[in-house]
Amino acid sequence: MRNASAVERLVTSLKRLPGIGEKSAARLAYHLLGATDARVEELADAIARVKKETVLCEECFDLTDRSPCEVCRDERRDRRLICVVEEPADLVAIEKSGRYHGVYHVLGGAFAPIDGVGPGELRVAELEARVQAGGIEEVVLATNPNAEGDATAHFLSDRLRPTGVRLTRIAYGMPLGGDLEYADHVTVGICIENRREID
Repeated sequence: MRNASAVERLVTSLKRLPGIGEKSAARLAYHLLGATDARVEELADAIARVKKETVLCEECFDLTDRSPCEVCRDERRDRRLICVVEEPADLVAIEKSGRYHGVYHVLGGAFAPIDGVGPGELRVAELEARVQAGGIEEVVLATNPNAEGDATAHFLSDRLRPTGVRLTRIAYGMPLGGDLEYADHVTVGICIENRREID
């Protein structure tokens, strides 16, 4: 049995990234082979540094190079409004829409009982603590419009309803089963602006 070549090892590593299949991984590997040494070193350095220099924001749990993050430090943000998202990429999608000016709470995923992800694996307790600390008037549940996101939103609304805060859910301009991070910023903005009360 032969040892895998450097290209095969790279393709195998790239396939582990979300959304990258065999063909895409091979295309990326061959692109890197044709790139200049400086470009490849720049990419390798960026990958190495992102793990060393990225931390979780102590307030919203977004990924940042400095805690609190830029959004949480911004005095112009409306701190009465918290938008709950599953992942940092969802926060980025909402920010790109330019239509939301509150703060965020990143859960770190959505309920997925089959994969063993329940309330204890997400930042639900931290969200409850932020709301119970006072000063919050509305919580926007911007979990993805799929089975896991809907289950997460339903659970959070049940947990937060006794606090008396207004609970809203993003509008369904998003396709069912879609992910915020892949939607265009106009659609995401419309979803945020047309959010609805949760019954």
